Amino acid sequence: MKLMKRMWSGAIVLLLLAIMILPACSSSDNGKVTITQYTLDTDDKAYIEKLVPEFEKLNPNIKVNILKAPLNEYDSKLQNLVASKQAPDVTSHFGNGGFIEYYNKGLVREMTDLLEGFKPEEYGLPQNLMDIYKQNGKVYGIPVYSYVSLLMYNKDLFDKAGLPYPPSDYEDKSWTWDKMLEYAKKLTHVTESPNDTTYGLDWFWGEKDMRPVYFNAKVYSDDTWNNGGKPSEVYFNSPEVIAANQKINDLVFKDKVMAPNAFNQAIAGQDGDPFATGKIGMSVGGAWNLAAAKDFSFKVGVAAVPAGPNPKVRDVLYVDPLFILKDSKHPKEAFEWIKFQLKKDIQEKSIELSGGTPPANQQALDKYFSFFPTVEPKDLKNVVEGGIKYGVESYNHVITNYSELLTIVKNEMDPLDNGKKQAADVAPELQSKISELFKVGKK
Repeated sequence: MKLMKRMWSGAIVLLLLAIMILPACSSSDNGKVTITQYTLDTDDKAYIEKLVPEFEKLNPNIKVNILKAPLNEYDSKLQNLVASKQAPDVTSHFGNGGFIEYYNKGLVREMTDLLEGFKPEEYGLPQNLMDIYKQNGKVYGIPVYSYVSLLMYNKDLFDKAGLPYPPSDYEDKSWTWDKMLEYAKKLTHVTESPNDTTYGLDWFWGEKDMRPVYFNAKVYSDDTWNNGGKPSEVYFNSPEVIAANQKINDLVFKDKVMAPNAFNQAIAGQDGDPFATGKIGMSVGGAWNLAAAKDFSFKVGVAAVPAGPNPKVRDVLYVDPLFILKDSKHPKEAFEWIKFQLKKDIQEKSIELSGGTPPANQQALDKYFSFFPTVEPKDLKNVVEGGIKYGVESYNHVITNYSELLTIVKNEMDPLDNGKKQAADVAPELQSKISELFKVGKK
């Protein structure tokens, strides 16, 4: 009996210890589920830290951690996190690799089970934006930011040249490539001094492999978009692509309305924006360039990308999704965090906190249109709506092996960019190396 009493008393002690320990374990996380979003360590992305307190207040059972990395470490750090079984729950393609890279590596979770009851229209998400991150009819990413390309112009230089401002309406048929070139010639004044020189145009429409599309030249086979971003054929040596690349190159060396690389580096430095110096009349590029407009020493306007030979494509879209990684242990909670970021009021707040990042939620666009003090809201509205209508998603998001691809394109096109060769001279080797990258025609 004494032995049994001692056994019982020992069991009671253990039970009491367990009761004491359990609340202590629960209090360490307060019964919360913890999720992590991995993002870029820049002002226009890391601002999401400031959204966390409101979300956690509305969702007391969920704690959100924000993990950040600089651009040049973004992809490698994510790979290390995945390899060490510490993958974040939510992220986007903010490094050099696009969404399709994540998808092809099997890192992205398919969202069908999470989307029950989710209505994109309630979050102002157009179907064409939702479709970008579908594979085989299944959703793998939800758009959160939606950049268009646009033409920014220096109103002061236009006024000085006595030129009317270019239109923002994409349906204005008078605004064409040739009209833009005519304006660019009138805005260009080259002297021996960079300080007294102005050029009419910067044309940075998409990445270099994508630019021929504007001229209605096919670069990759149609199966690319349904084959994990892997083309079965590439056409860098086609007459159409060669002609398109030459036409862009002619802006510098024949038409002489676009600054050579040496001029841009002299006035803006290696990574600076030449348009910001006030020495460029018009600049075509991504809408993120608007974020700095408030600091320019001149008045800025925005206009439509002019009509070119491709009637369906005039604009490059840069739609950034949020997606859930496959290893997430809390996908439902992660999806709640994604939906929170898509709400109209949160997207409006995000515009302010990020310094002008355009929302994917179309209900928040009025806030975006009026955000830039030097830009007419009606013009920005026209540019965004027209850009979405005539836009195609940037190839860096939807073609695999893109960082390797860009390295090849840069190396092979350098002699063209520096005026040492013509487009026809660089095309055969460009075709050969990109074909090898994708193993085109190989078994």
